[in-house]
Amino acid sequence: MRVTGFFLGIILLSCAAQADNWPEWRGPTRDGVSAERNLPATWSATENVKWKVPLPGPGNSTPIVWEDRVFITQAGPAEGQRQLICFDRKDGKQLWAKGVIYSGKEESHEANPQCSSSPATDGRRVIAWFGSAGIFCYDQRGVELWKRDLGKQHHEWGYAASPVLYKNLVFLNFGPGENSFLAAFNKNTGQEMWRVKVEEKHDKDRNDGFNAQDKGVTGSWSTPIIVRANGRDELVLTLGGKMSGFDPATGKELWFCRGLNPLIYTSPVFGEGLVVGNGGFHGPDMVVRPGGSGDVTATHKLWEGERTANRLGSCVVKDGYFYLPTMPGMAECIELKTGKKIWDERIRGQGPKNDTWSSMVLAGDTIYVLNQSGDTIMLRASPKFEIIGVNSIGNELCNASPVFSNGDLFIRTHANLWCIGRTTRTALK
Repeated sequence: MRVTGFFLGIILLSCAAQADNWPEWRGPTRDGVSAERNLPATWSATENVKWKVPLPGPGNSTPIVWEDRVFITQAGPAEGQRQLICFDRKDGKQLWAKGVIYSGKEESHEANPQCSSSPATDGRRVIAWFGSAGIFCYDQRGVELWKRDLGKQHHEWGYAASPVLYKNLVFLNFGPGENSFLAAFNKNTGQEMWRVKVEEKHDKDRNDGFNAQDKGVTGSWSTPIIVRANGRDELVLTLGGKMSGFDPATGKELWFCRGLNPLIYTSPVFGEGLVVGNGGFHGPDMVVRPGGSGDVTATHKLWEGERTANRLGSCVVKDGYFYLPTMPGMAECIELKTGKKIWDERIRGQGPKNDTWSSMVLAGDTIYVLNQSGDTIMLRASPKFEIIGVNSIGNELCNASPVFSNGDLFIRTHANLWCIGRTTRTALK
């Protein structure tokens, strides 16, 4: 019995290790990688659906999950309303909705509704950024713990960067726009610990021949990440024209690497000791070795690509390659250390709209990416292109990214929040 109990404990620990919360944008390791293995292989609008619940309006933010609770940010239904909504993961029942009414004018692109920033949680606090309405912190019951007015966020295409939690701090890329800055706050009190002004690049600074008359096409919507390099933690952010590494404790810029264009939609990704930065709207990709000092363009940049397809969704890294979606509905495999493109293929779903704003998620050797019809395309993470499967929930506009937690897949569309789970079919191995 002691031996049986011992092995049972090992099994339970192994299962626990594979069952992740999804506490932030891009998951527990901030790189779009999930440790989940017990995932459904097939689903539809009716098959393997644990529940779906209607949402009060359209939205692009991605859900987060902590144990028995699912959180999303949401605009409306009242005019100027900004909300954080909490659902019970068992049945989708709404537990609470808290937020604020913002009465000022706040611009955004027609395809980017307000509250496109995902929340973040450490299991006790849930932090949400509501643009010009400020940054808010709630407990798991929806009680407001603190809030901070950060001034007006002004850009005609709106905002999208998500808060990032690290030790006792929460970081935020407050941009894009003239008032852009990177800041750190005490997660317990909301006290601002430091702030760094972010220099705005302009269309005239582009070197790729693209000209949009200096209007509406510059700025960074990037969410920063934490990387470990040379024995220290670094806060890395992709900005207009460059990638930068900051001291998380003080905000001091430790290093920067030039080479990106002035428009950045994607978030940086750290994998295999390197950071991938992708430019937006025909901007170049580049890969940088972190851990340097000052201008590392000549010393730490492994390569810089030429003009590329429009990048909006962020990539994943596996076994010497990175994989990323492009807005027109393509997927690419690129060699991490050289920039050599291995394949560039169209990924079609079942719905009519195959464009994608979604970031990729990697589980095992399978890549998941959503298109704008709500179809999930599953690709093999391999230098040989292979589509494993396509699952559709029935043509619902979707600009969020897939989320995995404890064997469930969460999909947020403009109409509904879906929970997909293994209910009738065997798991994908």
